Amino acid sequence: MGTISYIFNKSDFIFCNQFKLQNQILDKLEIEKKSPLKVMDKFFVCYLLGLICLNLAECRSYNEQIQFPALNCRKHTAILTDFGGKGDGKTLNTNAFKSAIASLSKVASDGGAQLIVPPGKWLTGSFNLISDHFTLYIHKDAVLLASQEESDYPLIDPLPSYGRGRESRDAVGKRFASLITGTNLTDVVITGGNGTIDGQGAIWWQKFKNKKLKYTRPYLIEILFSNQLQISHLTLTNSPSWHVHPTYCRDVIVERLTIIAPVTVPNTDGINPDSCINTRIRDNYIVSGDDCIAVKSGWDQYGIKFGMPTQHLSIKGITCISPKSAVIALGSEMSGGIEDVRAEEIVAINSESGVRIKTAVGRGAYVKDIYVRNINMNTMKYAFWMSGNYGSHPDGGYDPKALPEIKNINFRDAVGKNVTIVGDLIGIEGDPFTGICISNVTVELAKKKVVEELDTFEKAKKLPWNCSDIGGVSSRVSPTPCGLLPEKEVDCAFPSDVLPIDNVVLKTCSIGFGKK
Repeated sequence: MGTISYIFNKSDFIFCNQFKLQNQILDKLEIEKKSPLKVMDKFFVCYLLGLICLNLAECRSYNEQIQFPALNCRKHTAILTDFGGKGDGKTLNTNAFKSAIASLSKVASDGGAQLIVPPGKWLTGSFNLISDHFTLYIHKDAVLLASQEESDYPLIDPLPSYGRGRESRDAVGKRFASLITGTNLTDVVITGGNGTIDGQGAIWWQKFKNKKLKYTRPYLIEILFSNQLQISHLTLTNSPSWHVHPTYCRDVIVERLTIIAPVTVPNTDGINPDSCINTRIRDNYIVSGDDCIAVKSGWDQYGIKFGMPTQHLSIKGITCISPKSAVIALGSEMSGGIEDVRAEEIVAINSESGVRIKTAVGRGAYVKDIYVRNINMNTMKYAFWMSGNYGSHPDGGYDPKALPEIKNINFRDAVGKNVTIVGDLIGIEGDPFTGICISNVTVELAKKKVVEELDTFEKAKKLPWNCSDIGGVSSRVSPTPCGLLPEKEVDCAFPSDVLPIDNVVLKTCSIGFGKK
């Protein structure tokens, strides 16, 4: 970069403090201490310094090139420290993130930009990804530490398809903003070299347990009304509530995440696609106190009115440990509809259920065209679980005549060991679940001692199957299913076509790192 001559005082940098400029910027300028800038001239300098700040990382020399897969590569690069960030685990970096993202948004239309979070522990409150064509890259030795102060999470309105925060006790159902959030974005990547985002959720869990929270807990990542979204190659831990929540989005890729939360803490779901179309969830390892993957689309009358389904969802290569919940749950908030879900190559270990459908009177809409194959289950309470009377309602305004339609549900090619109940399939009286198909499934039941440890209600069920208000067929299933699933010697369906999102190939991008 060439030398810039201009007449201003060093104190004039205070006027541009939104950029959190480092002393290295001064080295880029030839300062002639002659007279202060006029106010109008300062705006020009602020703009100029912003461009310098955005290109500081590009002007450096590096001894390491880090490659990573992304939807798109970026022309411009900046490092969080360029904007005053301090990775000491104590300094709050919320403003550094906000300033960096705001500055990088200026070059969104010029090849896009990426913000690097370097090694260190970076304490931060909620921040908003306001830029299109943007990548947030978290270095392998970097940890984002979520603030534990409620004041660092702005209160926001409830989602329109939910009507109120799921846990809120105020009149209008407000909720805390997520740690990383964004709305109406295009081409956004949140990735890294397996860097960590730590939600530090313990204080939130305790407040929730003791009913000390007035508003719904923040999620770790929530992106709304966006398209071309990638969240990948990260370790996510200890979210106050759900970890990943893409909502009202299209063309979403969530892959190669490690998600870890205590198995005793409720509502720490792993990945929850909500009213999303064309989504790929692949090669993730999840340990959770709730559902590893929960597919949603809105809550009762609010979801019905909003009317945006989750469609064309591909799930592959998931390993899940969730003793209190499901590997894959469909619902219970499914009032916009759930359709065309394809899941395969699933490993379930010490989890409450393999695949679960949750719904209730008042939900309306549908769960249909669900295809699951190649699932390996070890130490499970249920292999297959359907519940037609699950969950609460947002308020008294739900329609008891709004009945969900559950049909064309296909499970095939599954094995299970140490499973207590193979199938607990309970529909809704007068609104049966239909078109259920289960084929080529072999399950070894748990030892008698495990069954004896069940509570009285569970012992009263007809083990290993319990069915009512359902209809369908089975083929080559052991133990033999209930009479509502008669043997028909057919293979359950699994689509032969490929969803468009599965054809998306990520590009190989690179960043420089480490000074020479």
